Amino acid sequence: MFRAFADETRLRILHLLARKKELCVCDIMRILKLPQSKVSRHLAYLRGAGLARDRKDGLWSYYSLAKPEGGFHKRLIGCLDGCFEEVTVLRKDSERLGRFNKDRSRCR
Repeated sequence: MFRAFADETRLRILHLLARKKELCVCDIMRILKLPQSKVSRHLAYLRGAGLARDRKDGLWSYYSLAKPEGGFHKRLIGCLDGCFEEVTVLRKDSERLGRFNKDRSRCR
């Protein structure tokens, strides 16, 4: 888990997932302004670390935070929701997330 939290891109993704129940890969790409290959690689890492889960809907992949397994995991995820708000890049990501329309059809 520490390795997952130690990378800025993964931290940014976790921060977004903590704020929104579920996000499509294309949404994460747009918010972070990163290419699909980089976002998918980091999402796979988070999934392997047990921090994120995915589901498929046709051609689209949606990600959400995995249910915390234990107190340590739960507290780390809790920090995403408040401890990191003073980090500029995370605050800007949250602002971009807030501007997104709730309609999922934007990826299609």
